[in-house]
This record gives sequence, structure tokens and C-alpha cells, in this order.
Amino acid sequence: MEDILEELTRARRLDAAIREKEIPFGEMVRRAAAAPAPRDFIGAFRDSGTPRVIAELKRASPSEGMIREDFRPLELAKELEAAGAAALSVLCEPHRFLGNEDYLSAVRGEVGLPLLYKDFLSTRYQVAAARAAGADAVLLIAAVLDDATLSDLLAFARELGLAALVETHDENEIARAVHAEARMIGVNCRNLRNFSTDVSLLESLVAKIPAGRVRIAESGMHTHEAICRAREAGADGFLVGTALMRAPSPGDKLKELASNHQTLPLP
Repeated sequence: MEDILEELTRARRLDAAIREKEIPFGEMVRRAAAAPAPRDFIGAFRDSGTPRVIAELKRASPSEGMIREDFRPLELAKELEAAGAAALSVLCEPHRFLGNEDYLSAVRGEVGLPLLYKDFLSTRYQVAAARAAGADAVLLIAAVLDDATLSDLLAFARELGLAALVETHDENEIARAVHAEARMIGVNCRNLRNFSTDVSLLESLVAKIPAGRVRIAESGMHTHEAICRAREAGADGFLVGTALMRAPSPGDKLKELASNHQTLPLP
């Protein structure tokens, strides 16, 4: 099966190279410095009294196809903020997710929540562009970044005032993220090389992230029970996209998923 992760990363690197011919790196860094001050993304997960959800604005995906035909990011962002989201993730990848950086910039002006720039980033230029667009955090996927690049992008993000969510899929990637001094580490139970999902991996892998790091459970968070089990495993936050975007009322679905019912014991 085609390696979707590599395909998307390569395509977005090419997009960035084309864009850099119009807006040079130095100018993009200046725009990043002039952007509104970043909000505290990591701080949104320090209160663990209730489930803290990163609600994702996502129109489509390679695995699901069209998820929400009537995609109105501003309306959705306001609804999810009112429903108690801790932060928002905005899909900016245009080719397979039908995202757009302009969605994030528009949402930034309408809601007070910290925003995650969700894309397939592999260069400093892309990180600077995310900050210039108004992002408060960026996603860095360990699977497509070697150790040197991961450490470099983490350091550069910090220079710009950005938080970084380092996405991992196995114990080795968690160890690499820890070594790179990532403060926020996510576990994605979806294999981004073929988009299959194995939720059973999530609980064991979240528990492998050392104390002192913010632990985020990604993918497979479709039910309140799944969130309860991930909390029991040690997750501080939960990234939820498809379940919200498929719901007639994403706000009501968020309240259902994040309700503070008694957590379920692990089997």
C-alpha cells in the first residue's frame, strides 16, 4: 500500500519550497515575530480535573473521505469553544485533508482558545509560516523526522514561542521524543503509513511517556469510554476530530465525550 505519510510530507515540503520563492524565509520569520502573542497551549492541559479535549476542525481525510460536507470552520470553532474544548486543532493540509492555513488565521480572530497547526511539517520555513498564520502550537510527527531534524524544529518552535506536540506511534518514537526534550508527546494509534487503527496500542503506549511531560491521546477517541480508559492510562488530553465532525452537533458530542463521569477501570 502507498505510504501516505511520506507522500503528504513530501508534497507539503514542495509546497513550502514554492511558497518560499514568493515569501523568503527571513520575511516569514519577521511575519512570525509580528503575529499576535502565542497563547499557552501546554497550559491548557495542566488542569486534569476534567477531560481536556483538543477539538479538531477537519473537513476530510485519506481514510474517511469527506467527513463534513457543510464545513464552516468559524461556526464550528465557536460552538466547540462554548462546549468546553481546551484547545482547537486546525487541519491545514490541502491535498488529502482539504484543509487550509486561512482557516486557522480566521479562527484565531474569533475564538480565545490556543490553536494547533495540524499539518505535515519537516522544515523551519513551515514552522515559521505556522506562527505567522497565528498558530500557538505545531504538530511534529516523529516518524518522518530524523533525530537532528526533530531536535532542531523543537528548538526553533521554542524560539518563535510555539509549543510543539510530538506525535509518536511506538516506544522507540516516544524515547526519541523524550531525548529531544519534547514537553508534549502524543500517541497516535492510527498508522499514518496506511491509516489502519489499533486502539489497543494507545493505553500501553501512553503509560510509557515519562512523568512531567504532557501526554496526549490521539485517534480512536470516539466514545466516552475510550477517553476514560486513556485517562486511566495517564493521558492528560485527547485529540478528537472525526467523531466531532461527523456529529450533527459537534458541541453536544464534545460534551458527551468529555463529561466527567467516573472513569472506567482498565481490564
